[in-house]
Amino acid sequence: MTPEELDIAFENAVESINNHKEPFPADVLLRLYAYYKRATGDDDRPSGSNPLISAFKINALFQTPEMNAEEAKRKYIETVNHYFLYRK
Repeated sequence: MTPEELDIAFENAVESINNHKEPFPADVLLRLYAYYKRATGDDDRPSGSNPLISAFKINALFQTPEMNAEEAKRKYIETVNHYFLYRK
């Protein structure tokens, strides 16, 4: 997959998650959060009014410290595909 194809597949995966109306399992959301942050290079600390949720997000990021953007995009796409394939 070329870098351009990877970017398109990643954006399509993000769009499919954003358009999905049913709730996601927390573990899936946390993995997607960490992969997205790594894929986009967004180094901002998690924010929000719930410190427990922020702590879970930080923990998810700690589990992906050496992941580069390309790998994170691939893992995001893989996680999305797996979720939609096996949720039925």
